[in-house]
Amino acid sequence: MDASDRKRAASRQLVPSLLVLALALGFCLPACSAQDKNGPKAGTKDDSAQVLARVNGKAITAGQVNAEASDQLSQLEREYLQRRHEIAEAQLKKMVQDRLVDAEAAARGTSKDKLLAEIKPAEVTDADAEAFYEKNKSRMPPSTPKETLMPQIKAYLAQNGQQEARDKYFKTLEDKYKVDYLFEPMRVDVAANGPARGPAAAPVTIVEFSDFQCPFCSRITPTLEQVVGKYGNKVRLVFRQFPLPMHPNAAKAAEAALCANEQGKFWEMHDAMFKDQAGLAVDGLKTKAAGIAGINAASFNSCLDSGKETPVVQSDVKAGTKAGVNGTPAMFVNGRFISGVVSADDLSKVIDEELKRKGTS
Repeated sequence: MDASDRKRAASRQLVPSLLVLALALGFCLPACSAQDKNGPKAGTKDDSAQVLARVNGKAITAGQVNAEASDQLSQLEREYLQRRHEIAEAQLKKMVQDRLVDAEAAARGTSKDKLLAEIKPAEVTDADAEAFYEKNKSRMPPSTPKETLMPQIKAYLAQNGQQEARDKYFKTLEDKYKVDYLFEPMRVDVAANGPARGPAAAPVTIVEFSDFQCPFCSRITPTLEQVVGKYGNKVRLVFRQFPLPMHPNAAKAAEAALCANEQGKFWEMHDAMFKDQAGLAVDGLKTKAAGIAGINAASFNSCLDSGKETPVVQSDVKAGTKAGVNGTPAMFVNGRFISGVVSADDLSKVIDEELKRKGTS
């Protein structure tokens, strides 16, 4: 189960009336998924020489089983560590907030309950719900009448408003009582290999694993453009290939991007392919390359036909899988894993935290 699946499961338990709306609007970090449906195979951390079975007198050892199931077992271990980290982080936040409320209640000579009761978000109006509907109309369930969705939208906005009001209130208390979070975020070691924008010495590196045929990957592209423009030389964006098996043209499109990269035209080809994801067959790729100023079409075509970039694509996929990627888009911000489509604001929050940790404003 990936991060998006866990969030959907939690939402199903907490707010079932809002689940359909949230899924329809894509608020659960949508991504093209290639999740392995095979569960972890047999294998333990016992002595590798332990004999687990014999066939015709020949032993099968724990070491052999673990080696054969290494990918699945590594994924299971990553998921465990990630979940453990999330639980610890949530508990730390709760403990910090409890102490902040205790301190503020004592300072004001009131009770904790009265203090928390003062946290009230602005009332959600019909105009707010209408504006939200109009902004997200294209993502609403087409068969559901607007008047049916309105109560769910208002409930969703009210829930978000309550959380935002709490976050704002506790941020004020954190500043007042000088809270320093020293808890390190979960990080994954991912090599920043591949076409890149931004200086190698940038304090923040975003490694993106993407698929040129994935619709969600095209949706995250403007967000990344916005972030790169906002932070300038403080951010380096590295692109790595992760074509998914269900997208028949994705692997060749990944090769095409790398063939264009040989001539210093990766980002031009990147943009051309994401703008026309329906035209990623080989002929379409060659047409796109020929339309890029300064590219040698003959050299590009030869590169694409030869398959010389296939090993690079396979290496990227292997690296992504090892890091825990099972869908696209997937990003690692200084090693912090972010799966699916996120907003520029959400991505900026992570970048700002990393800049602060680096001592860079």
